Amino acid sequence: MCDGHSHEGPNVSETIQNLRQPMPLGRKIRLFIRNNWKKIRTGKSCCGNFGEPGC
Repeated sequence: MCDGHSHEGPNVSETIQNLRQPMPLGRKIRLFIRNNWKKIRTGKSCCGNFGEPGC
């Protein structure tokens, strides 16, 4: 989960915790891809969608 402060890199435990959120698999995959793409485009470690898969 992104908490507003910059990380040195991806935090695996936060990623796994966000992927465990209860929601349909299709939506979870879509959010994971969207949020990671946003992080790649901006060069940041957080997409700003706190608690969503991929953030």
